[in-house]
Amino acid sequence: MSAFSGGSLLIILIWMVCLGSLALTSRQRWPHKRELSRKIIHIGTGAVVPLAWLFAIPSMIAIPFAAVITLVTAINHQWQLIPAIEDIDRKSYGTIAYGLAITILLILFWPHRADAVCVGVLVMALGDGLAGLIGQQLNTPRWTIFQQTKSIAGTSTMAIVSALVLFALSNFTNSYLSVPVAIAIVLTATGLEQLSIRGIDNLSVPLAVGLAWSALIH
Repeated sequence: MSAFSGGSLLIILIWMVCLGSLALTSRQRWPHKRELSRKIIHIGTGAVVPLAWLFAIPSMIAIPFAAVITLVTAINHQWQLIPAIEDIDRKSYGTIAYGLAITILLILFWPHRADAVCVGVLVMALGDGLAGLIGQQLNTPRWTIFQQTKSIAGTSTMAIVSALVLFALSNFTNSYLSVPVAIAIVLTATGLEQLSIRGIDNLSVPLAVGLAWSALIH
């Protein structure tokens, strides 16, 4: 990992600005696809944690930064200052829960178990984010849990992407990940993603995966 510098923060801030610009552009280009801009933020934000790990951002900066972003997200949720993030067809606190999950994981594990923070965030960012996009596009059997629609395509995407994230991070960190442990974590993440009422899975999935990884992977 590289040493921390002011330029590292600038790169992360530029990435966040680019995400916001892309989300706003997608909202203007495809106004009828109201979930798309939100998913861009959802997936793209996941890259911030690996970048922070790469640039060795200290906890005294990472934790307050995440907390402030969560607070800003909560304010935006209330007053819709940036509709591209929150303007969807259902009542959800997902973006707030997402920021809260990242903040809690940072408090618990940063930087001594940055891998646990990364795996929790990336499973949520990539697994859940792509599940939402692919599940909407493919016509597969669907069901409803607590007024939230799920599908074979979306659920399968969540499971497959979660497994890929786990094994990719295992290889990157030279950690041993047994197949039974991987299956257990994937089933936990996929199961919690089914219980997505009001976006609560954005909190439960990252925390469960991060905690399981920290306990089981050394």
